[in-house]
Amino acid sequence: MKKLYLSFAFLLLICNWSLAQQAKYVFYFIGDGMGVNQVQGTELFQGELEGKIAVMPLCFTQFPNSTVSTTYSATNGVTDSAAAGTALATGNKTKNGAIGVLEDLTTPVNSVATWAKNFGSKVGIATSVSVDHATPAAFYAHEAGRGSYYNIGRDLYSTGFDFYAGSDFLEPDDKDNKSAENLYKMADKYGYSIARGIDDYKKKSEKASKMILFQSEKASEKDRSAIPYAIDRKDSDMTLEDITRSAIDFLTKDTDKGFFLMVEGGKIDWACHSNDAATAFREVQDLDKAIRIAYDFYKQHPDETLIVVTADHETGGIVLGTGEYKLNLKALENQKVSESGFTKIINSLRKQYKNDVPWEAVKDALEENFGFWDEIKLSDSQEARLKEIYEKTLKGQKAKMEKSEYAQDEALAAEAKRIMSEIALVGWTSGGHSAGYVPVFAIGAGADNFSGRLDNIQIPALIAKAAGYTAE
Repeated sequence: MKKLYLSFAFLLLICNWSLAQQAKYVFYFIGDGMGVNQVQGTELFQGELEGKIAVMPLCFTQFPNSTVSTTYSATNGVTDSAAAGTALATGNKTKNGAIGVLEDLTTPVNSVATWAKNFGSKVGIATSVSVDHATPAAFYAHEAGRGSYYNIGRDLYSTGFDFYAGSDFLEPDDKDNKSAENLYKMADKYGYSIARGIDDYKKKSEKASKMILFQSEKASEKDRSAIPYAIDRKDSDMTLEDITRSAIDFLTKDTDKGFFLMVEGGKIDWACHSNDAATAFREVQDLDKAIRIAYDFYKQHPDETLIVVTADHETGGIVLGTGEYKLNLKALENQKVSESGFTKIINSLRKQYKNDVPWEAVKDALEENFGFWDEIKLSDSQEARLKEIYEKTLKGQKAKMEKSEYAQDEALAAEAKRIMSEIALVGWTSGGHSAGYVPVFAIGAGADNFSGRLDNIQIPALIAKAAGYTAE
């Protein structure tokens, strides 16, 4: 009898230990476009700001478990965000451009977020870009093409997660069917409250059963596609930290239930498409600030929380060092705005001077926003390049724009950005994606499973294993 009692007690102890190790709270952070060099470049940049040739670690790079992941899609050696998002969300490879469906473009596949919902957890999907963009959409939508923004918005409602956040809907109306219901008007029918900004969220969150958090209408009138870059941010702008904090607040209203929260730092990718090193590193830092919010939560619940940080792909083919055996990343601190931010400054000069802008005004703007001629000494050829573009574009001519994946910017802004990379000794191989490894970092319950080289389709399965979700 005594042996039977001891055996039962031992089994009970094992069961309790197993339950204690299960991840009740899951954070899944995805840095869009954040390859290994985007992370290391940011840490080396931080080191140089402190006068050191050394990495000054980000919060998430200090997590005890780390590895790398491959990112190819079902059809391409270099993935896009839709196929990569689908892999990270569902554990399935698919065709570039597809969201939440298999390579046949018709068979829907559920995401780890849906597995979490079926398990009984609260679920949140959040991003710094539009809520219907490729990466967040891969967690709730099933569309053959990532550009079906209105249909993706409908999928958001029908999937029915508890919390969504982003800049806005890209297409709240169906451009192909004028009689289709507006996405904002669908909120009540599906039991959602829409909050515009953090103050509005605080007013509505307590009584809301489900929440969609967008930036203010005023901010969306300026740019509905994303919240501003960290480097361009004003005090009134919503941040990824705000979004993450609000998501945790909302998903823990019922403390008996755990949660699954995916947070995307979406504009690392955008900055790298533009080959804008200073802006990209600031976006990595900004994602890290959001991760710190999760890490603070983890410290309160260390045995029940899992944090996973990874990326969907690398963007830009960024190179840290361009031939000389040194870096000069500290120079990037003199850049005060993104390439797009400086385009807006040039546009204001065009208006002020009726499109015939004096060189001194341009030079003052370059000095103020890039440190040229003051903190940063330009070579004769670099100054000549700026002056040549000025003569061709700002002396009564129409604006000449340079296009990247998500922006069209003034030629002078693009050249200033290129010169900043030259001076910092940062190189770029393209304005698109690459097949480079992406990092994976993990801490908490089940984090030990994240070891050995991974492929992106393994990550949601490992999260499900840690949390007890059933893949279905």
